[in-house]
Amino acid sequence: MEKRILGNKGLEVSAIGLGCMGLSFAYGPAMDKAEAIKLIREAYEQGITFFDTAEAYGIANEELVGEALNPFRKEVVIATKFGFKDGIAFNGQDSRPENIRAVAEESLRRLKTDVIDLFYQHRVDPNVPMEDVAGTVKELIKEGKVKHFGLSEAGVESIRKAHAVQPVTALQSEYSIWWREPELEILPALEELGIGFVPFSPLGRGFLTGAITENTKFDSTDFRNTLPRFSEENRTANQKLIDLLGGIASQKEATPAQIALGWLLAQKPWIAPIPGTTKSHRLTENIGGASIHLTASDIKKIDDAFAQTAIQGDRYPAHLQKAVGK
Repeated sequence: MEKRILGNKGLEVSAIGLGCMGLSFAYGPAMDKAEAIKLIREAYEQGITFFDTAEAYGIANEELVGEALNPFRKEVVIATKFGFKDGIAFNGQDSRPENIRAVAEESLRRLKTDVIDLFYQHRVDPNVPMEDVAGTVKELIKEGKVKHFGLSEAGVESIRKAHAVQPVTALQSEYSIWWREPELEILPALEELGIGFVPFSPLGRGFLTGAITENTKFDSTDFRNTLPRFSEENRTANQKLIDLLGGIASQKEATPAQIALGWLLAQKPWIAPIPGTTKSHRLTENIGGASIHLTASDIKKIDDAFAQTAIQGDRYPAHLQKAVGK
């Protein structure tokens, strides 16, 4: 698989990574641990070297990532995150320096490693100066416990403040054909500063694969039940987007998911999306997205089609919106 460089410090990753959250968090019941480990190792065997986890995805998530990647630890990049109270995503932010250090130690232990390759602040903490956050990670880098500093869902002001203290290697935020907000301010700032971009939910939390319809029933514990964009009414309204994507995919002898990933990779050479999956055949399909080469004409056709289609539903409910992007 093609490799890409994130940031000015030369962090090399596979063009497509694996988001590991869904293996045990947010999208229904956790996978069997042995099956999850098998899937992660399949990803590595097929060329993926970039794996994403977080304290907030539960202790089990970091542990299974650590165990799965232990046999080839030196050949892969592991990213994890800090920044929530008690490590729970809905408890609010906690990026106090002492918490960052505590999370780093626990993540090192759970991941069975002596260094975290990429350590993201999961969400900007309005109660802790960004300079203190960046300064703490800078100390961890000097101590050899962390290699690279990242931010997630941060706004331009926060990115600049952090970067001035400790160079930011990557920003991880939602970006896909149906969520284009980063194009307004984020991507130009990242290009200016030399920061890589790691899109999460590059397949629209599964919707852009075409496998989700208005008739799909999610497990009662599935996070998507709470998202306005995934209401039955909005899924019905947004189906025309999938029809558009499907038409383009058939012309390219590809799948909608592969076109969606190919579109992201074509935006900038320093973008590395991290689709997640619990299925082996979907993993192989997603990896195939790295081989999709879209021309400028293809991109224009996709963009023009989507520009004429209004996407229905917010990506988060109102009470979560305020915690996203600072």
